[in-house]
Amino acid sequence: MSSTSPVSGSIKIRSSFFTDLATSVDPVLFARQFVDPDPWQADLLLSNEKRSILNCSRQSGKSTITAILALHHALNNPGALVLVLSPSLRQSGELFKKVIHFYKELGRPIASDVESALNLQLVNDSRIVSLPGKEQTIRGYSGASLLIIDEAARVDDELYFSVRPMLAISQGRMILLSTPFGKRGFFFNEWTESQAWKKIKITAYECPRISNEFLEEERIALGSWWFQQEYLCEFGENVDAYFAYDDVMAALSDDVAPLFDGSSEID
Repeated sequence: MSSTSPVSGSIKIRSSFFTDLATSVDPVLFARQFVDPDPWQADLLLSNEKRSILNCSRQSGKSTITAILALHHALNNPGALVLVLSPSLRQSGELFKKVIHFYKELGRPIASDVESALNLQLVNDSRIVSLPGKEQTIRGYSGASLLIIDEAARVDDELYFSVRPMLAISQGRMILLSTPFGKRGFFFNEWTESQAWKKIKITAYECPRISNEFLEEERIALGSWWFQQEYLCEFGENVDAYFAYDDVMAALSDDVAPLFDGSSEID
């Protein structure tokens, strides 16, 4: 049996200390323990923007990098509340599984008080909680320092409007990630109209892990509408719409006075 000298043991302790310190202040270095981040992923990890929208292709790595970001935030910000919301419990659980996977892969660097399928509570009082996209399930939470809405294009507007006040006191960060789902809802509106967001668009052709051969097969199999939405991140016309969105918007005019503006009563 070989033994470790006091000197070599001290070097290992110091090396571990400096590694932990480096990864705590550098989220990209932290992420490299699991993946080699694409440039846009590194940009997101290093961003100080309070609002970020990821309009990214399927399988581009948006869920993976967001899960890493959530874990890094919880480990390095004692008392943090990280909420992960999705349209359904199953979907929110999928992103949360990535968080737990990375946490275990690190060897649980901070012990947990609670570790379940939908809740990770660390001894530093940080929590990562996964919730389905139902307003009644999230009303009891407040003071989130990081709010993640996965599959945001499919989340109801009512839920989005009800969770935004959670950031009022904490001044926390919000990340929306999704592929488009028609020209409707808050995800489409924030992407096209708001200037308050850091916007990241990554098509499948910009993802080095997706081959052109696979995309050609998908283009033929899915058809134009689904392919452009799922892989090219384009907001197509709603499949149930009678009129094209652009035609409706073009028909609107501020020069036409409304028939009734609410300023007077009708006898």
